Amino acid sequence: MSDAAAATTDPTATPPTQVQRLAAEGLGAAVLVFLGLGGGLNALAFGVALFALLIAFGRISGGHFNPAVSVGAAMAGRLSWKDAGLYTAAQVAGGIAGGIGVLLVALSSGGGYDFGEPLGAPGFGDQGQIDLGGALVLELVVATIFVLLVLAITDKRSDNTVLAPLAIGLAFAGVGYVLLGATGSVANPAVALSTVFFSGGDAILQAWLFVLVPLVGAAAAGLLHPAIFGRDADPVPGSGLNLSSGSSAPAQGGYAGQWNQQAYGQQGYAQPGQQGYAQEQPIIQDGWQWDPQAQQWIPAQQQAPVQPAAPQQQTGQGWAQQSGETDGRTQVRPPE
Repeated sequence: MSDAAAATTDPTATPPTQVQRLAAEGLGAAVLVFLGLGGGLNALAFGVALFALLIAFGRISGGHFNPAVSVGAAMAGRLSWKDAGLYTAAQVAGGIAGGIGVLLVALSSGGGYDFGEPLGAPGFGDQGQIDLGGALVLELVVATIFVLLVLAITDKRSDNTVLAPLAIGLAFAGVGYVLLGATGSVANPAVALSTVFFSGGDAILQAWLFVLVPLVGAAAAGLLHPAIFGRDADPVPGSGLNLSSGSSAPAQGGYAGQWNQQAYGQQGYAQPGQQGYAQEQPIIQDGWQWDPQAQQWIPAQQQAPVQPAAPQQQTGQGWAQQSGETDGRTQVRPPE
């Protein structure tokens, strides 16, 4: 059987490693920054970019690309705080990488940009269109609403999980329409930090609001969703208000496992011996059997027929037990 046929027939899926998940989060954040800021701080550009990234990388990492989403998922019990911290680090690093790409384009475009001028960094007061108090309230409310929508959309009890990438992309575009004209932010600390270090001292001094406040709103959303609507599964170890232990299992929060249930199951990958793991039957086709360990087709193995148990004989004294006699017959001991 050809390799192409094997690839299309094989239903097994190898769980991504932690390095692969972090790489997906970092790369996704970089692309989101580059396309969003490269699109001129356009809300639609951010929304379309996130929609495409969810389709591309959601199956690997869950498709957060936003520290606020990771914090909300951890507070809601879908992701361990350990994984949320690693995700956040990868997202911020990826966002800065995307910001460097935007900087290089600005410096080489011949548009008269000088290093240190504002480069898409958010701001308030003299650096934005709204004062400190207004920016704080607006960021808090919008971040809470957005993360609450993400948690609701990715709830495994939802019947419309196939539309989750589109719904989240549209929600993110809505965030952009509300915030970009006021503060230049999108309720995403990774995006906020992406170019702040290239945008002058004022942008650096004001960055705390666009990092801290969205995280507070996300944590509030992570508490509100299960409190109002209930949990769709038991909290993972080391999540929510339980900070005592982490989890080395693949991330269960966010979007993975929602529209890719055939590969991940309802709440991510389950390992043998864990709840939710089901032993797969061998895949046999045209006399060939798929070997998931060797990742190739082998001749179908013949299963030894199961011999039915010999019936027990009943006597007046009850059920007689079989003995180890060589003639194979059941011996009944006569009553004394």
